[in-house]
Amino acid sequence: MPPVHPKKRMGQHFLTDTEAIASIVRAVQGADTVVEIGPGMGVLTRGLLERFGSRLHCLEVDREAVAYLRREFPSLGSNLHEGDCLRFDFSTLPGSMAWAGNLPYNISSQILFQLLDQRDRVAEAVFMLQREVATRIAEGAGSRDYGILSVLLQAWYSVEYLFTLSPEAFNPPPAVYSGVVRLTRNSTTALGCDFSLFTRVVKGAFNQRRKMLRKSLPGALGIPLPEIPYADKRPEQLGVPEFVALTCAVAEQLPKQ
Repeated sequence: MPPVHPKKRMGQHFLTDTEAIASIVRAVQGADTVVEIGPGMGVLTRGLLERFGSRLHCLEVDREAVAYLRREFPSLGSNLHEGDCLRFDFSTLPGSMAWAGNLPYNISSQILFQLLDQRDRVAEAVFMLQREVATRIAEGAGSRDYGILSVLLQAWYSVEYLFTLSPEAFNPPPAVYSGVVRLTRNSTTALGCDFSLFTRVVKGAFNQRRKMLRKSLPGALGIPLPEIPYADKRPEQLGVPEFVALTCAVAEQLPKQ
């Protein structure tokens, strides 16, 4: 019987493949603070502790897992934080951050948006995700899998798809394959447009991804847009620079406050 029982409501699938565990730990380059999200039974924690010592902080919401981790890794001490990672105050952690984890599939997109909120401090992230999500965020313009998270994350990060894992690498096995990605912060400090408006434009464009932008964006943003670049393009045809230019054009046509 496992020391921590996987809970379906939490989307828990514990990684058991030792080679994959070692590969994920090696992929983390590190920062002032290393944050493991959802350590579960600590299969990544052990290697991360060996590499990063007191720089490692673990965020775990499952009380049973927290109790096990306290017994198994007493050296974590106050660096083991019990609670929801989506509500955690990252300002309490020092310096730049590297995030890592086998993310629960049911909240992985929320964690990726949280990463965007922390982009000025998170230098790197190594995540196990549902393969569909991992593929999507790594794809470039022109791919059918390219979408909202692809554009938003690639505005700030270089995304590298590392490897795929079958369901048999987990307990219990999920119904889908998984993929590991590494996101490395790029040199961008400012996009050249307002990021909140950039996000609205990207979401508005992809919410009707089969339509040309001249047809989808005015309705999505609730304003007339008589003059925009790439009006006869579909969103998957635009890279980050094109979406920046599009956002700047939209900003010029917003009603004046």
